[in-house]
Amino acid sequence: MERISVHQFMTLGASVLMGGTFLLIATFVTEAGGRDGWMSIMPGFALTIPYGIMVLSLSAHYPEKNLLQISELILGRWVGKLIGSVYFIISCYYGGLLLAFIGIIYEQSIMPLVPRWVLYLGGLILVFYLATSGIEVFARFSEVLLPIIVVALVLNIFLTIPRIEQGALLPFLENGVIPLLWGVFKVIPFPMVYILFLAGFIRFLPHSNRQDFAQLKSAIWRIGFLVGILDTVVVVIQILVFGPTETIRLLFGILELGKMVEISRTVAGVESLFMGVWLGALVIKCSAYFFMTSWGLETVFNLKGLKWRLITSVVFLTIAFGVQKGFYLSTKLSFVESYLIFPFALVWIPALWAASHWKIIFHTTNKPS
Repeated sequence: MERISVHQFMTLGASVLMGGTFLLIATFVTEAGGRDGWMSIMPGFALTIPYGIMVLSLSAHYPEKNLLQISELILGRWVGKLIGSVYFIISCYYGGLLLAFIGIIYEQSIMPLVPRWVLYLGGLILVFYLATSGIEVFARFSEVLLPIIVVALVLNIFLTIPRIEQGALLPFLENGVIPLLWGVFKVIPFPMVYILFLAGFIRFLPHSNRQDFAQLKSAIWRIGFLVGILDTVVVVIQILVFGPTETIRLLFGILELGKMVEISRTVAGVESLFMGVWLGALVIKCSAYFFMTSWGLETVFNLKGLKWRLITSVVFLTIAFGVQKGFYLSTKLSFVESYLIFPFALVWIPALWAASHWKIIFHTTNKPS
């Protein structure tokens, strides 16, 4: 059984939670909350903390098992298999859409003449390599790449400060608080995407003592706040540069910021460098859902090995080729996140946590003296 450190848990969790959120989140929250949409991000990402702690609590009672296996133990074999099947279907479909995201974003930004199948295949090779190398190599990859992603985001933001329009964020709360609540509902699916990965990932975490559990809980707090703060700053800078109306219109506003970067009026067009970093973020998120699909196959259907990873790769490619345009991809991603992942994780995790604690209390009170 592979094991990862607490630091790797934090970096991998932050990488998966961030994924491609900074590419789309400005459009979602600004459409819901207008110029105040950035205020919705931290409350939405804060949900990572209670849900993450519930998952860790379940793992502490059932070490070396993922939530699919724990569901079968607590809720019964058939209910557990049903939950695992839903988990597998969501992971497989969403992973294929993420692979399409890798190809389409490159095609629409810096490689319009490259055939899309080349971009899909290149992204899939990276994902397949990480999946076959194991969770420990995947964690090390994220450990190296996360600082680069953070630095690239900070540079992208810092170098576009001369373009900001002062006062674009004013007046605050011009439409009241209700639009911000809608913005929070737009943000919550992003933490739930990470929580579903954590549901399968927990079997690889250290649980040797209480200190490990305390460090993992602290890492959950750091993950939620780090990604929430970075995404908030990304949305704020886009509203300051483009204004709320243009931020809603631009599908990938952060890429447009990269095109506007100039260094001493001699170096421009550095968005290609930023795109290389964004590719790494998207590969990590797609790899996470490739792992989840494999865990679903192994837990629910007892299917594992290289053959089934190859079949999963074919399915991912088929789903990716089914997406024709970026607009439809954005719509499908939003649908899966808001209407499949969000309600599934929102109900499954608390229900399983409550059933587990009820079972523990019941057995404790009925234990013969």
